[in-house]
Amino acid sequence: MKRLGLLFILATFSVIFLTACGGSQVDVGIILPTRDEPRWIQDEGRFEAALADTDYSVEILFSQGSTATELANVETLISKGIDVLIICAQDGAAAGAAVQKAKDEGITVIAYDRLITETDAVDYYVTFDSIAVGEAQAQYLVDHAAAAAGNPLYLYAGAATDNNAFLFFEGAWNVLQPKIADGTFVIANSSEAVALQSKATLTRTEMGDIIGQVTTNWDFDDALSKAQTHLTANPVNLKGDVSILAPNDGTARAISDAFSDDIDIASFVISGQDAEIASVQYIIDGKQSMTVFKDVRTLVEDAINMAVTVLEGGTPTTTGTYDNGVIDVPAKQTDVVVVDAANVQAALIDSGYYESSQFTWPS
Repeated sequence: MKRLGLLFILATFSVIFLTACGGSQVDVGIILPTRDEPRWIQDEGRFEAALADTDYSVEILFSQGSTATELANVETLISKGIDVLIICAQDGAAAGAAVQKAKDEGITVIAYDRLITETDAVDYYVTFDSIAVGEAQAQYLVDHAAAAAGNPLYLYAGAATDNNAFLFFEGAWNVLQPKIADGTFVIANSSEAVALQSKATLTRTEMGDIIGQVTTNWDFDDALSKAQTHLTANPVNLKGDVSILAPNDGTARAISDAFSDDIDIASFVISGQDAEIASVQYIIDGKQSMTVFKDVRTLVEDAINMAVTVLEGGTPTTTGTYDNGVIDVPAKQTDVVVVDAANVQAALIDSGYYESSQFTWPS
């Protein structure tokens, strides 16, 4: 009886202790970069919906642009007993310390959308084909160049801390460089790119030199300011009908606004990425040329399927690997779709990704 009484007391203490420490275990922890961009709010809702029909619990936290917050979020999720961590890193290299903490606890780490570099503490990577994204953006500029030769080309890139920014730019350079070399395009806003324009393949350092000049930091205001600065500095012969490589939709809208306000810009073709609602409206209105549609539904589904497979003791299916500087990370890639005014209805409305009522259509 004394032994049973002691066991009862210990069991009761355990329940009280667990309650005080935050309640029941969380199976899957998800960390996204920020609540300040529409893309990541969409991802949050789709993750919640994807796990709603499973037996597994999830908690989603945002790093709000801070590597320190990201680390604290990982520690919070570890304390809640997660078995799988899905993380879209704020800074691909700086995230290594955070995921190492998870790995040390036996947690499976899935890098989501952005590769985590310079660490072996990453098990899997779920991604769109980022090089293909850049190639699609650039090919659209090639296909829609205003003239056979001499088109001013403005280059912009994402944040230098984001490995994807390098992959997007690598893909774009693959397509643009031959057309720069043959005179179709004339680089208008990067002396580093001009110095390297004869090189078909750039090293990481060389890409970094160019990106350092044309980075938008994935920020609307930074992109707007940089575009205005370039337009103010450039002569009329680098204006007229121009082509613009914008890395994503938020920066595309900012850059579009700047170029629209310059009286010496006759027309422009500008790329984008993510099919954000505001940019879809810009495409409908003729203020943005295209976007690369990365169907987040598929990416989320791939990540959740991978997590569930791990939770059930299986090995996830992968389609390739990515070198993160330390290891080749097994990856599952998702295809992308180019969307412009010609197929916006079919690709985004008819597919059920958005509702027609979310947009204003020409009468």
